[in-house]
Amino acid sequence: MRILLTKNTDLDVVAKELGTGIMVDCIEVIKTHPLSVPSFELKNHSLIFTSASGVNAFFINGFKPNEDFTAKNYNRMYCVGEKTKKALRKHGFGTFKVLKNAEALSRFITSCCQHEKFLHFCGNLALDVLDDNLPLQNIRYRKVVIYHTEELNPVITEKYHAAVFFSPSGVRSFAKHNSLEGIMLFSIGETTSRELRKMTPEPVLTAQGNTLASVLELVKNHI
Repeated sequence: MRILLTKNTDLDVVAKELGTGIMVDCIEVIKTHPLSVPSFELKNHSLIFTSASGVNAFFINGFKPNEDFTAKNYNRMYCVGEKTKKALRKHGFGTFKVLKNAEALSRFITSCCQHEKFLHFCGNLALDVLDDNLPLQNIRYRKVVIYHTEELNPVITEKYHAAVFFSPSGVRSFAKHNSLEGIMLFSIGETTSRELRKMTPEPVLTAQGNTLASVLELVKNHI
């Protein structure tokens, strides 16, 4: 059994989850670069992060949120995914709400947070879920592109029994020059699975936890 992970991953962690009898290769299919964005006042805005790359670029550019809810103009933090939450925690900030994906966050905001103003710090290839939905509900929302995602479009000659995908852009990058047919397809979440289903009729297995551990557990249970 030979498995491809479409991003660089700690192979010791993978071996711990899958055992040592399985050959695993990691190939980066996308690369992100922080953009230079002049920082500005965040007061009276709630902040949305949908990736760890967005969090890192936010702090690289010197933004200074205020999460002291007893002070005026504090910033609530909303994020998608545990990895994004951990990135915020690494910089010393907590989160007001963590959802599994942008669709779930959009539903939560439209039902519970209609009177807040939102700034969404994201990449150039971020899905349009929030900017399609929130303005339609008269919720003030602004997208701030703070990093660039490059699809590397690698040509992969090795044959694999299974491949694991971590983002829609990763799916597009892989599929540019490689076939999705005849291999087991694993996805970290439903958004990535939808991108796979656009490109192949092959069944897609989707992790429920949106984490590396959850997708590796899914792989372990199906190989």
